[in-house]
Amino acid sequence: MTTEEHITRLLKFESANELDTGQQELLRAAVAVAEHAYAPYSGYKVGAAIALENGQIITGSNQENASFPAGTCAERSALFFAGSQYPDVKIKSVAVTTLFPAAEPVAPCGICRQALMEYEIKQGSPIELLMTHPGGKVTISESIANILPMAFRYKK
Repeated sequence: MTTEEHITRLLKFESANELDTGQQELLRAAVAVAEHAYAPYSGYKVGAAIALENGQIITGSNQENASFPAGTCAERSALFFAGSQYPDVKIKSVAVTTLFPAAEPVAPCGICRQALMEYEIKQGSPIELLMTHPGGKVTISESIANILPMAFRYKK
C-alpha cells in the first residue's frame, strides 16, 4: 500500500481592496453579471468573469430551467462562450461570486471544476480562481488543479 497526500493551498483576503486592480476589476464584473442570473427556483444568483490573455473579460451568469439538468452554472456559461469565441486565447483567471448571503466565498461545483480543469490542461498553464461573496472576503486558488486534485483525464 502507498499513501498519496494532496495539499490545497488557498490565499484568503478579508477584502477585495487587498487585491491588485486587475483582480478587483474581474470581481466587479462577476458581481455585475450575477444580477443577470435567471434563478427563479433556487434564488441563488451566481456570476462569473473570465480574464483572457488578450485583455478581454468574458462574463456569464447561472441560468436555471424547470427541467433542472437543462440549466447551466455561471462558470460554464462564461467558459464555453470564451472557448467558442476565443479558442486559441489562454485564460488567465476566473472570478466567481454569488449575490446570496453566504458566510464564505462561493466555490465552483464539481462539474464546473472539471470543465475549468479541461481548459487548464488544454492551455498547459494554471488558471487563477478568485472566489468571493457579498460579505467581501476573497479566496484565491492559484490553479484549478489545486481544487480538483483527482481530475478526470481522458487519454486515447
